[in-house]
Amino acid sequence: MKIVVQLLLASLLFTSCASKLGKVLKSKDNEYKLKMAEQYYAAKKYNVAQQIFEDIMPFYRGSEKYEDMFYKYTYCAYYQKDYVNAESLFKTFTENFPNSTRVEEFDYMRCYSYYKQSPKVDLDQTTTSKAISLMQSFINTHPESSRVKEATAIIDECRNKLENKEFKAALLYYDLGRFKAAAVAFTSLLENYPDSEKSDEYKLSAIKSYYKYAEGSIADKQPERFEKVIAECADFSDRFTGSKLTTDVKNYKVLSENSIKNLQNEQTKEASKR
Repeated sequence: MKIVVQLLLASLLFTSCASKLGKVLKSKDNEYKLKMAEQYYAAKKYNVAQQIFEDIMPFYRGSEKYEDMFYKYTYCAYYQKDYVNAESLFKTFTENFPNSTRVEEFDYMRCYSYYKQSPKVDLDQTTTSKAISLMQSFINTHPESSRVKEATAIIDECRNKLENKEFKAALLYYDLGRFKAAAVAFTSLLENYPDSEKSDEYKLSAIKSYYKYAEGSIADKQPERFEKVIAECADFSDRFTGSKLTTDVKNYKVLSENSIKNLQNEQTKEASKR
C-alpha cells in the first residue's frame, strides 16, 4: 500500500511539473521564461531548465545574456549525465565565445566529458584514448591552469585502464593456450608501457609464453624456440637488475638450456644408430 501511495504522489508531482512547464513554454514573455529557467536551474531541475533555455535561446543570440544562458544550458546536459551532448556543447561554447573568461573551464570540461564516457575496462576504449589526447592538449594549451594536476591524474588513470585492458587480452591468449600470441602480446604490452610498475612481470610472462610455445613445438623447431627463451632471459637480466623475479627467469633459462641439451643428445643417439 505504501508503494502505491508513493507512486501516486510521484505521478501527481510529475503531472504538476509538466503543467507548470507547459504554461511557461506557452508564454510570449521571453524575460519571464528566462527568469523561470534561472529558477529551475538554481533548484537543480536541469531537465526543465534545459527545455526552457532551448526554447528562448534563439531570441537572445547576440545579446549580452546569451553567453550566460549558453553556459547554463551546457551544464544542464552535463548535470544530467548526457556527456556526449555536453562534450559537444562545451566545444561549441569555446568556439562561439573565444574571448570568454570561461574558455579554460570549458576546454577542461570538454575533456572531462570524454573521461566520463570512458567505459569498463573490458569494453572498447576509444573514448578513453580520446580523453587522454584531449587532456594532454589541455595541459599543453593551459600549462599554468590549476586544473593541470587533476588533468595529469586523469591521464594516468586512463593509461592504467588501457594497460589493464591489454594485460587481460594477453592473459586470455595464454589461458587459451595460444602461447606465441601471448608472448607477442606481453612483449607489446611492455613496449607500450615501459615505465609500468609491472614491466618486469610482463617480461616474465612473455618468457613463460615463449617457453610454453617452445615446449609444445615439434622437435625440429624446439632448439630455435628454446634459444629464443634464453635470449629473452638475457634481455630480462639486462633490463631488470635486482628484480624479485630474477630467480624465476633463471629457472626458465636453465630449463631451456637443458631442453636443448636433451634434444642434442637425442639427435646424437639417432645418428649413432644409423
